Amino acid sequence: MITINSVFKYFDGERIRIIDIIEEYVYLVNIDAVTSMPRKELIKTINEEIDAEKLIAIKDPFARIINESDLSKIQIYKRDEDWNFISKYWEVNKNEILEKNSRNNILEKTSNSSNLSLSKVKKIFSRYWQRGMNKNSLLPDYINSGGKGKEKKLSDNKVGRPKRADYNGDIVQGINITDDIKKHFEIAINKYYRNKNKISLKETYTLILRDFYSDGYKENNEIRHKVWDKSRIPTYDQFYYWFKKSQDIKKDIIFRESGKEFDLKYRHLTSNSTIETDGPGTRFQIDATIADIYIVSALNRERIIGRPIVYAIIDVFSRLITGIYVGLEGPSWIGAMMALDNMLSDKVEFCEKYDIQIIEQQWPAKHLPDIIIADRGEFEGYSPENLINNLNIKIENTSPYRGDLKGIVERNFRTLNEKVKHKTPGAIQKEFRKRGDQDYRLDATLTLEEFTKIYINIVLHHNNKIIEKYPIEKTMIEDEVVPTPSNLWYWGIENKKGRLKTVNKEILRLNVLPKGKASISRAGIRFKGLSYSSEKAIREQWFVKPTGRSISIVYDPRNINKIYIPYDNGLGYDECYLMEASCQYKNCILEEIIFNQELLLELKAKSLREQNQINIDLDDEIEKIVKEAKKEKQQAISYEQSKNKKLKGIKNNRSVEKEVNRVAEAFHLGEEIISDKKEAIIIELPVASKKDETTKFTGKARLMEKLKKKRDENREK
Repeated sequence: MITINSVFKYFDGERIRIIDIIEEYVYLVNIDAVTSMPRKELIKTINEEIDAEKLIAIKDPFARIINESDLSKIQIYKRDEDWNFISKYWEVNKNEILEKNSRNNILEKTSNSSNLSLSKVKKIFSRYWQRGMNKNSLLPDYINSGGKGKEKKLSDNKVGRPKRADYNGDIVQGINITDDIKKHFEIAINKYYRNKNKISLKETYTLILRDFYSDGYKENNEIRHKVWDKSRIPTYDQFYYWFKKSQDIKKDIIFRESGKEFDLKYRHLTSNSTIETDGPGTRFQIDATIADIYIVSALNRERIIGRPIVYAIIDVFSRLITGIYVGLEGPSWIGAMMALDNMLSDKVEFCEKYDIQIIEQQWPAKHLPDIIIADRGEFEGYSPENLINNLNIKIENTSPYRGDLKGIVERNFRTLNEKVKHKTPGAIQKEFRKRGDQDYRLDATLTLEEFTKIYINIVLHHNNKIIEKYPIEKTMIEDEVVPTPSNLWYWGIENKKGRLKTVNKEILRLNVLPKGKASISRAGIRFKGLSYSSEKAIREQWFVKPTGRSISIVYDPRNINKIYIPYDNGLGYDECYLMEASCQYKNCILEEIIFNQELLLELKAKSLREQNQINIDLDDEIEKIVKEAKKEKQQAISYEQSKNKKLKGIKNNRSVEKEVNRVAEAFHLGEEIISDKKEAIIIELPVASKKDETTKFTGKARLMEKLKKKRDENREK
């Protein structure tokens, strides 16, 4: 409720006092300014700001009980003098002073009438309005007055347990926690405590005192705050008691951490994954982790190649691990694809590749599930429509950072890392090493194949280990089922519906490989800048009259030698092989091909400036030669011959030019002998008989004679 003399604080820090209410308007002043004149606001506006918590009611910072005996004579004299001024001029001129249009005139008249400066008049009125509109509000240096160091008497008795005496032997009663103070607490908790900064309750309490229980002042052009006397502020114990009494734990965690963090670590657990299944194959969970161990290259054990990626697929009902992948791919769809491929593999054959002998009962899984639970990490950048549409496998993606929704496979990874940490060299022992500690990466010893053997043995151990907290059904107890994953798998197949399916491994691979678009041209089937062909394309003459159409293909980015064109709704495929024009990329992975293509583009771009300069130089040279030729032609132009005659003489001119060129281009063997001094010696040919006049000339002389003869013949014609 808005009343005269009530004090409020805006969320941005400004504190105001209501000094009057007239009809639908309120008049207020800023209580922290040096001088503050009234400003006019609608009551409706103030109420809206209060409802929106932009404006908060606070305790009057100037409300004190002051004994006259505690005041000095000079304080009393100055107070009474200013009070007489207020009594004389305030009430009679209130309406004019409150209104901005008439305020300056009335203040100037008041200054003339009272023989006080205008600034002094404004200062007295401001102090009166700001500090409570009572006689003691006019005390000079109010903050430092009132009996410094003496205990103040309280207007109300403190409720609750009496306070202990402080170190001076004085008992401070404190204040009662009113609804307004609770409102201050709530605002500060929402503003400071419930956010990502994660400040402590102690810091929050300090900020409450700064915002609501202190006076602001300037010092060295900086805003400082002076906390009120301890008898006028709530204690930290009072704040802590209120906080614990009204604490919303869920809200605090969500605002300080995140909703995902609450769901992951603090939500109530009222269910388990097994309830969501009705037998083996209903749901498989797939997840990946980076193993806590460094491994070495099989080519050179001195080379450390980092940490391997481990994928696991687990049946939710039985907890049986149905597929794994240990490698360097991922976490990505390629790694998940390898795990799905292993899911369909015969595990006896798979283990034989690593010299591990098992029987089928130890690892019986080689089936497709009804639902695969994954997260965005496994299926990032991949659209699983093929799995959904062609193999009828549903995909359920968990929310980001919700590993708890795949808790079964997550626990398996924890077991793996615990075994690795205590048994194998190169394992990560602790996240942060101290100076002088041995770098565990240098201890790396196992190759990828050896680490895979270890993980296979861990999987076999898991599949035949008793699950301590498995929710055993009544019928399982009746059938005396020991809750190991392999036992639960077989029991579920016999007694539950389950959703296990089988499919040809080639069909699965065709449906899990990445998809792409290829184009058909005369150069072949073009994909990623490479050319492919196939028996079907040649038989149907795709390249004879290409239509420029594109086709859908699937490919393995680890080996780009072949791509596949699916047909029959993904149940068959046409195999395309790399053509000779692209054989330089044989046995390359897709990333290497893309890298080489990008490198070529960079090299071309790098030499573009040089190429441009070469082109410009060529144009300049051509223009130079043409210019010289035009100059020569201009000098040789004969105006005696008509244009028609020049055109008719092309054939004869060509014959003459041909003979001249033949003489100039002819090889003359033995005419030049290089001496020791490297000087050319011209050897004269034998002199011809006098009867043959054409043979008496040699070299240049003979050539010139022929030219003269031809010229004479042309003139006679």
